[in-house]
Amino acid sequence: MLPAAVGSVAYASASEVIREAMRDWSAEWQQRSGDIEKLRGMWAEGKTTGTASPVDFNEALEEARQELKAARGHGG
Repeated sequence: MLPAAVGSVAYASASEVIREAMRDWSAEWQQRSGDIEKLRGMWAEGKTTGTASPVDFNEALEEARQELKAARGHGG
């Protein structure tokens, strides 16, 4: 893929392709780091809410799917 990108309208040199790839990688890494911190916070919050109880994984997964569907505007 690198040779096809070089010389195209978007990139004039291989170094530009590499710089763009590094910027993309850095942005993705920062997003993941933020996601991990958010999950850690949610885990800590969950641990303080009381004792654990059994959960039906399939039911929880279906509930999450329904919430995601509604959030995307495809509820119903």
